Amino acid sequence: MKIKGVIFDMDGVILDSEKLYVRFWSEAGRACGYNFERKHALAIRSMARPFAVSKLKSFFGDDFNYDDVRNKRIELMSEYIEKNGIDTKHYAEEILSYLKENGYKTAIATATPPERTEKYLKQVGLYDYFDELISASMVENGKPAPDIYKFASAKLSLSPENCIAVEDSPNGVQSASSAGCVTVMVPDMDSPDDEVIKKVYRVADNLKELENIIEEINGGKRNA
Repeated sequence: MKIKGVIFDMDGVILDSEKLYVRFWSEAGRACGYNFERKHALAIRSMARPFAVSKLKSFFGDDFNYDDVRNKRIELMSEYIEKNGIDTKHYAEEILSYLKENGYKTAIATATPPERTEKYLKQVGLYDYFDELISASMVENGKPAPDIYKFASAKLSLSPENCIAVEDSPNGVQSASSAGCVTVMVPDMDSPDDEVIKKVYRVADNLKELENIIEEINGGKRNA
């Protein structure tokens, strides 16, 4: 097994935006009349729309209006980012520079729509580091299904086994691991439970640790 590419989830891994999703899903849900709490927002992290709709209806009933709440969340979050900007996660640019300098292919695999993915990455100056930007809208089934990681690795002309997938959420870990990627979790909003830990190659404290993980697997820097 040799690592030739790295596929990153975006929110909570590259961008410090997962906290915003949790905040504004909760605020939007309450604004629309639902007792929407942090735990409900955490449950749908990285989930593609069909899975998120089903999950939220399991919490709030079949009458839950997903579109109204989602549109309100987008409105609130967009206003916040327009005013305050968006931060990157620690060591995001450093690890992307390392990967580019050492000849590894890189991709984003995200539930975020393509236009917003591109906008956010350009806003923080990281857009040019990625060879491919893959959104859930490009595959039949988004996370936690494996489709997006299989598609992302194919777009990089690699097998999933030759790719590290970097995720922060249980739904993302399920997607990456079931696709056959070497899955590394960098927890963001909460810690992994025993079931999640079984699905990952490593739980890392931060993105910087990816350097050691890659070199551990490959036996040294690729182009050193």
